Amino acid sequence: MSTELADALEAEGIVEPFPIQELALPIALDGSDIIGQARTGTGKTLAFGLPLLQRAQAAPGSSKRPRALVVVPTRELAIQVAADLTTAAKRSGGRILTVYGGRSYEPQINGLKEGTDVVVGTPGRLLDLEKQKHLRLDQVSAVVLDEADKMLDLGFLPDIERILTRIPQERQTMLFSATMPSEIVSLSRKYLHRPTHVRAGDDDEIDGTAITGQITQHAFRTHQMDKIEMLARLLQAEDHGQSMVFCQTKRACDRVAGELKERGFAVAAVHGDLGQSQRERALRAFRNGKINILVATDVAARGLDVDDVTHVVNYETPEDEKTYTHRIGRTGRAGRSGTAVTFVDWQEMPRWKLINAALDLPFAEPEETYSTSAHFFEALRIPAGTKGKLAADRRDEHAGLEAEEIEDIGDTGMPRGERGGRRRSEGGRGRSRSRQRTRGGQARTEGPADKASSGSTAPAETTREGTASSAEGPRRVRRRRRTRGGVSAARRDPENT
Repeated sequence: MSTELADALEAEGIVEPFPIQELALPIALDGSDIIGQARTGTGKTLAFGLPLLQRAQAAPGSSKRPRALVVVPTRELAIQVAADLTTAAKRSGGRILTVYGGRSYEPQINGLKEGTDVVVGTPGRLLDLEKQKHLRLDQVSAVVLDEADKMLDLGFLPDIERILTRIPQERQTMLFSATMPSEIVSLSRKYLHRPTHVRAGDDDEIDGTAITGQITQHAFRTHQMDKIEMLARLLQAEDHGQSMVFCQTKRACDRVAGELKERGFAVAAVHGDLGQSQRERALRAFRNGKINILVATDVAARGLDVDDVTHVVNYETPEDEKTYTHRIGRTGRAGRSGTAVTFVDWQEMPRWKLINAALDLPFAEPEETYSTSAHFFEALRIPAGTKGKLAADRRDEHAGLEAEEIEDIGDTGMPRGERGGRRRSEGGRGRSRSRQRTRGGQARTEGPADKASSGSTAPAETTREGTASSAEGPRRVRRRRRTRGGVSAARRDPENT
């Protein structure tokens, strides 16, 4: 490994390698293909990142076209991987570019024009940029598929194959995956050349059928109306640092985050209905310690890599044992200890028993628990007398989400429901909305005209029956005429005869 890379890591206090790094680095630095199996949070980014940076800088060819490519399943993981590679490349001057959906194309296109050594991106955006001729892959000499099993779960396998066929065959390919389903095995046989298979950790731990002993697990049978009170008291435990709370739905995320905020906690929600800039703002605030509680859905939390999460709470029972494993794996990372707590409602008991049996956990019949239960306080080390609201003298310990600025990433940084309309301001919702009705198959507008889009300040011409379009001319209004015995019953106006 180059001196510049080693010095950059030492400056960050990274001197002792993790097991996956000890196994993979000698093989990867030699230029061989690798299949690496390791649990998320065990240091695999540097296991492939260091050889990638060294190879990219040593490769011949145009200085502007990327020499290495890292393909990841989610936006959040792309940001995390790029941050780790940027840290490692501080002394060597390596250029890292991150590309993914949800952001404006222009900064990413400009980054490619200026030149980069390594591109980290999600499959869809990579293919879009390649199709538009902005991303050239003809000089890529090393490619990494990170968390390949998750890309498979998200349906990215066809996209991955398209990307690999666009990269020169004379290359180094590294595939990292926590599990090895048959599709991943087939992919490796087709696109990797005599790969070396390395594993870090016990087989059970890698495959997700057992959880590392670093995580202390609890399960409590709860009641729906008491959950938020239990959660608020749990978040004040003696060893509490940062927590992730998982919910099944976006609506539940917003509701739980809102109630915690009212109780004085520094919290933010992350789910798919938020714009990308808002999601990144919440994640930055969480990593930077401006908030210490993140309420998230499963998909939104994929790829989130924060080493110092002390507690994970399943506010609702996960769908299956794989989801459970993925959720609680957010804590107990990088050799640290962690606590995982699952709330189980009465109606969730059948699902929980399946998870408990699949993972051989000792919670087949979780103890019925309330926010005042002594065993709840004792098990989680909650100070006696703790209430469901954060004490006033502790509410200034974190700056809060408002202290983290929203990054301007183009026209897609607003909630999904607001896209295509006006940007929602910080102060509240825009007022310039219009409603449309249809009568006789024709559109009819009610409400103020959108002056910003029309560029006109003149009010629309209206009639008693509705709004008339100046382009189409006055609309003929059909009136129903009442008859009595075949003779019109309408009163005739003498002036019109």
